[in-house]
Amino acid sequence: MGVISFAQEYESPIDPGRLFKALIVDSHNLCPKLMSQSINSIEIIDGDGDVGSIKQINFAQGMHFKHAKLRMDELDTKNYQCKYTIVEGDVLGEKLKSIKYEVKFVADEHGGCIFKMLSEYYSDQEIEFKDEDIEFGKERATEMYKVVEAYLLTNPHTYV
Repeated sequence: MGVISFAQEYESPIDPGRLFKALIVDSHNLCPKLMSQSINSIEIIDGDGDVGSIKQINFAQGMHFKHAKLRMDELDTKNYQCKYTIVEGDVLGEKLKSIKYEVKFVADEHGGCIFKMLSEYYSDQEIEFKDEDIEFGKERATEMYKVVEAYLLTNPHTYV
């Protein structure tokens, strides 16, 4: 089985607790509201959102993908970190068996945080990513963080 890993970091002026609550804990409510052009809904289809829960992301019409199912593997609300795995959906394509993510929100000295994400792509085939595919994925993730960050900056009393 092949595994390819990518690391990404993003600095934010938002404190780690607020960003973690918005992007991870309450993503099923907030993200479709803020990103309706790309996400129709995020449904918790099994569990309560905690470890072991399954969420389904339903992408908007016209998007490249239709849906993805993810499983919450670890959720540490005190240290603002989680691990989750995409286990099903057309986002996996024909070659990928799963994609695992490890996400951490680390406080910085300015009251904001550094968002750190490690992505691991699992396949039973040989897989290769082109530089433009990697950059496209990073840009999409950064766009999502910036939308949530802008919302939190203009709504300072949310997710406190």
